[in-house]
Amino acid sequence: MSGGLLVAGTTSDAGKSVVTAGICRWLVRQGVKVAPFKAQNMSLNSFVTTEGAEIGRAQAMQAQACRVEPTALMNPVLLKPGGEQSSQVVLLGKPVGELSARGYHGGRQQQLLGTVLDCLEQLRGTYDAVICEGAGSPAEINLRRTDIVNMGIARGAGLPVLVVGDIDRGGVFASFFGTVALLSPEDQRCVAGFLVNKFRGDVSLLEPGLDMLHGLTGRKTYGVLPFRHGLGIDEEDGLRVSLRGAVRESVVAPPVGEDVLRVAVCAVPLMSNFTDVDALAAEPGVVVRFVDRPEELSDADLVIVPGTRGTVRALEWLRERGLADALVRRAAEQRPVLGICGGFQILGEHIEDDVESRRGHVGGLGILPVRVRFAREKTLTRPEGEALGERVEGYEIHHGVADVQGGTPFLDGCRVGQTWGTHWHGSLESDGFRRAFLREVAAAAGRRFVPAPDTSFAALREEQLDRLGDLIEQHADTDALWRLIESGAPQGLPFIPPGAPA
Repeated sequence: MSGGLLVAGTTSDAGKSVVTAGICRWLVRQGVKVAPFKAQNMSLNSFVTTEGAEIGRAQAMQAQACRVEPTALMNPVLLKPGGEQSSQVVLLGKPVGELSARGYHGGRQQQLLGTVLDCLEQLRGTYDAVICEGAGSPAEINLRRTDIVNMGIARGAGLPVLVVGDIDRGGVFASFFGTVALLSPEDQRCVAGFLVNKFRGDVSLLEPGLDMLHGLTGRKTYGVLPFRHGLGIDEEDGLRVSLRGAVRESVVAPPVGEDVLRVAVCAVPLMSNFTDVDALAAEPGVVVRFVDRPEELSDADLVIVPGTRGTVRALEWLRERGLADALVRRAAEQRPVLGICGGFQILGEHIEDDVESRRGHVGGLGILPVRVRFAREKTLTRPEGEALGERVEGYEIHHGVADVQGGTPFLDGCRVGQTWGTHWHGSLESDGFRRAFLREVAAAAGRRFVPAPDTSFAALREEQLDRLGDLIEQHADTDALWRLIESGAPQGLPFIPPGAPA
């Protein structure tokens, strides 16, 4: 078998990442050697591969679904927003500069088509199948000329396209039909059919609509996936994340001890790698919420200042909101605070930034004895170490170089009283360290909270990926899906007018 598939969507957030991961896990359970691929990803949640390349976290999770090590080939272009109008361009795992949206779509993007097709070809030469994920919608007709992630890659690599629609939003039939009808005849020939995502209720009530959709488009529906809580893999777009409310919807086990532990995460602008708190949210009895007002810190047992793509901008935001003063008071009262990456830099004494914000010298919150200088070279590493008597693994993604001038060593950062700071993302996924850290927080907060002795974050992730594979296996037409991956889109698919505008 040597095949491929592009999972597109009627909209952003239709479920492309989840469906791609589910198909990958289903295939690998069939003994297929499979890899994920996303030509271009816009995300503030990224990961560092073993070769020191930065890629989107969604692709790293999809690689885990495939039970393979992630590489830069799986996400050759990563765009990291620095605001509404510009992004850092990461090519094959390394930053190559900042571009405006107009500059990127005006020429740079199309120049990258050969690079991404070459990466895909390398993967297809190594694996039995490559499951590709699109971005946004393939019917974004204003961007089709420079597209390298949807129909551009499908046409360039001869991939069949499966369009995913989120029926929970409503309008899924119109979205399916309209998506196909806005594509050129050449692009339409790649679109094999549809997959309904997040359906609630009796599928038999949906079937007449699916039959009519087949009659209107000549394309079948490859499955109807039911709505399930807590199935999302690592979020892609940090600009669209809901900044209020609990991290997870899924029901977790009751606390082991007598108390719960409340964690407040400051929802700073351009928040990056907010997935760092997922391991905390997976602990029975830990309640994690994003907050943006100082009064919301008052009953928190732990406050986290997370990573950000705009450290100086986030610092200003904290000051404008009154959160900066609340953090300083909290640290003085010996109440737990954890700064991660950009959050660690914010807790320091001062920042010298001629790279990210180009603001020069900016005073920090002065809670930790740390001075930060932004370097043009980005640090991309996978460190290992020890803290609180436990082994810890993590990954670093930052331009800021920290000069630690005091405190107690903590990973690559330091600790003063009940305030911790580190550049390490992912450290809380190390189970022993997470439990030791939570015990310290509970003691400092005066909570009778006890970490569960057997929570394995890696095992929970595997269970989640298996549930995604189960969804595909149980609710998709896997025989037809297999033929699609192996043989491509069916011949003779009809053209649906009007097609793309000239």
